[in-house]
Amino acid sequence: MEVETARRDAAALDPELLQLPELAPGALRENSGIAEALYSQWLTLPETSKLVKSLIEDAKAGATLNVAGSSASTNAASSSSLPSMFPAGSAPPLSPRSTSGSPRIMRRGSAGPSSLGSPLKLVSEPVREVIPQFYFKNGRPPPRDLKEQCLSRIDHLFFGGEGLQAQEFRQVTKDICKIPSFLSSVLFKKIDVACTGTVSRDAFVDYWINDNKITMDMASQIFEILRKPGYSYLTQDDFKPVLKELLASHPGLEFLQGTPEFQERYAETVIYRIFYSINRSGNGHLTLRELKHGNLVSALQQLDEEEDINKVLRYFSYEHFYVIYCKFWELDADHDFLIDKENLIRYGNHSLTYRIVDRIFSQVPRKFTSMTEGKMGYEDFVYFILSEEDKSSEPSLEYWFKCIDLDGNGILTSNEMQFFYEEQLHRMECMAQEPVLFEDILCQMIDMIGPENESYFTLRDLKRCKLSGNIFNILFNLNKFMAFETRDPFLIRQERENPNLTEWDRFAHREYIRLSMEEDGEDASNGSGDVWDESLEAPF
Repeated sequence: MEVETARRDAAALDPELLQLPELAPGALRENSGIAEALYSQWLTLPETSKLVKSLIEDAKAGATLNVAGSSASTNAASSSSLPSMFPAGSAPPLSPRSTSGSPRIMRRGSAGPSSLGSPLKLVSEPVREVIPQFYFKNGRPPPRDLKEQCLSRIDHLFFGGEGLQAQEFRQVTKDICKIPSFLSSVLFKKIDVACTGTVSRDAFVDYWINDNKITMDMASQIFEILRKPGYSYLTQDDFKPVLKELLASHPGLEFLQGTPEFQERYAETVIYRIFYSINRSGNGHLTLRELKHGNLVSALQQLDEEEDINKVLRYFSYEHFYVIYCKFWELDADHDFLIDKENLIRYGNHSLTYRIVDRIFSQVPRKFTSMTEGKMGYEDFVYFILSEEDKSSEPSLEYWFKCIDLDGNGILTSNEMQFFYEEQLHRMECMAQEPVLFEDILCQMIDMIGPENESYFTLRDLKRCKLSGNIFNILFNLNKFMAFETRDPFLIRQERENPNLTEWDRFAHREYIRLSMEEDGEDASNGSGDVWDESLEAPF
């Protein structure tokens, strides 16, 4: 009896007065008996019975069902219809509800958009920004003003509409294309595919303007003009037509027109020097990237403006060619255009050690192109002499680094350097020079280079130091080593006065004066400077 009375009292309690915590849906699913008991209890309430009967009658009459749509209205109806446990007028006032303090009300309010504003704001339509085209497969099209200006100049030079021949086309190369005039013949043949001997206005416009060559930088223009169809790089043969036109038209090379053999040697030497300095991969394939990083374009521009060929020190100086060729001729005793180890050991008055010459002929720094076993060709000698006489350049540092790096692991250890220095030490003793122990010289080299790790040298260490070329002179060139130990203050002052000159420029200048004086002396001893004597060692 008491249990039944307690059940009726519990059924009469107002849920809003009890402030019971809400049950999570998962809790009801795990304890289904609670949900069924509550539902059964709700059905036994007299108000529930009245509500259900009212809804059934409204449904039969076709009226709109007035069902509460929110938990707030349902609670209000429940609170007004459920019987109260307190007598009328004696119920204590409820605690004022705060919208910020009740978790239930906060959860109910989270169903709709917040009045405080959300960081995730609704955007009706995304803003579309038009990005202009930045990649063009065949180059960027020229602006309208530039195109019209160029067409106006083309109409002026192609007046008459009959086309231009090769000699007349040089003006187009300089005035319209604004590239060195020595590329004129190559550009002419590039456009005159049918070999008609003339280039029409429409053919030039189609190649230069419609193909977007006009908007390229000069390095890209030269690369496209010289490049063979289907290739992504330049070879040595691609430069031969440029050198041929240079020899035929430059005023500083007119004296060579009567000696075609030396014209060919000059052209070869220039091309070898270009690939030595610019083709850093050493594979004979000159890429556009390498061309842009080099200084060939500026050298070609200077060459087009300077009448004295010897003032163009980069690649094209005739005096530089003269020195290289004469040095090779002196070593090539049988004049078969090949030199062996015994020939090379005589270079620089026997300044090199046998061990470094052996490394050169083992083709570690560079594979020979002579195609003859144990022989070095002219191209191989050009690479050697440029590396030997200017050890401050990066190609030279890479050349000699490979020679000293006996195991090819990318570092120079003290054992490897001592292997080459031992012969230097022996030569000092033979020449009655005061020998310098390797331990002492190693400390000097470490102080000079300042490597990241004092136990070995890397190529990066050498490239960071301006004096790194002296390291190789210490190891295998006795004459330059002794000259470095007893530096002439006059030479040091000369170097400071002309900082733009490289070691190669200074060497070539000294050697050219010496060789020219020797030639003048030989000519005077023969009684005439105009008579060519084939028995002379010098080729000029």
